[in-house]
Amino acid sequence: MKILQTVKKLPGGLMVIPLLLGAALNTWAPGLITIGGDGTFTTYLWKSGAMPILAVFLFCNGAQINVKSAGIPLAKGVILTVIKFLIGAAIGLLVNNIWGPAGVLGITPLAFIGAITNSNGGLYAALSGEFGDATDVGAVSILSINDGPFLTMVAMGATGIAEIDAWILVGCIAPILVGLILGNLDEDIRKFCEPGATMLIPFFAFPLGAGLNFGQLISAGLSGILLGVLCCILTGGAGYLCMRLIRSKHAECGAAIGTTAGNAAGTPAAVANADTTLAPYVTAATAQMAASCIVTAILCPIFVNLMHRYEEKRRAKVAAKQAAKG
Repeated sequence: MKILQTVKKLPGGLMVIPLLLGAALNTWAPGLITIGGDGTFTTYLWKSGAMPILAVFLFCNGAQINVKSAGIPLAKGVILTVIKFLIGAAIGLLVNNIWGPAGVLGITPLAFIGAITNSNGGLYAALSGEFGDATDVGAVSILSINDGPFLTMVAMGATGIAEIDAWILVGCIAPILVGLILGNLDEDIRKFCEPGATMLIPFFAFPLGAGLNFGQLISAGLSGILLGVLCCILTGGAGYLCMRLIRSKHAECGAAIGTTAGNAAGTPAAVANADTTLAPYVTAATAQMAASCIVTAILCPIFVNLMHRYEEKRRAKVAAKQAAKG
């Protein structure tokens, strides 16, 4: 059976298929992925092991970064993080100024800002690893800043408790930095880690999916689905265009920021602790942001794949013109 080849033919298949399988089992047969309880290898591998495996994935990708081009991942990460923040803040504040805190089409400013300013770092890293190179994957070290309620609180002006420990950021970046150092000190280490930059993707994708539930789509309704579509198209499109502007070799990877992270569903409650006037909107915003995570996990890989095909055709045309001139 050609299972792997079939999966790879699908847009972002190495990430999306395991993620959807994990979500399906967590929705309809959660006991199968937690056999024996929290302390078993089954639970670690299929339910709770996403972050350690993702950490190894980031280490392996860090080892692929050549120190001579280390500034490129930093620049890409800053650009993509700023794009997510500005678009999310602008839309949320615009909706709030026109329609008030209740929002429009059932989507509150809290949900707009929370879903759009936050991105799924694991999905970005997986898509960048599939369609881009190590400099694209390395940008996740900066993108990790938007992981959680921090930028949402800043965007909404609720900065009273939005202090972020610098050591948390160090902890997010450290695996990439250590991999980078070792990979540049020893070429054999770089080659040794190279398979991990792809092989580990399905292994952290499945437990990430196991943290989702398809029932969240139903409870959020059309508003949650719409939020996910807007997040994917607006921020993914802007990310792609900005990568084109800086002449990135794999501009399609910029579209991989068109996602909402799974932990974004906890952002509304955190923000409401800073501003209690938002408490009435927490339940709806939580369901909508969870739905946005599921929707963008499906749509974003498809979008990135479309941009990848477009970029291939565009590069082929450019090459043909240059060959004709030569």
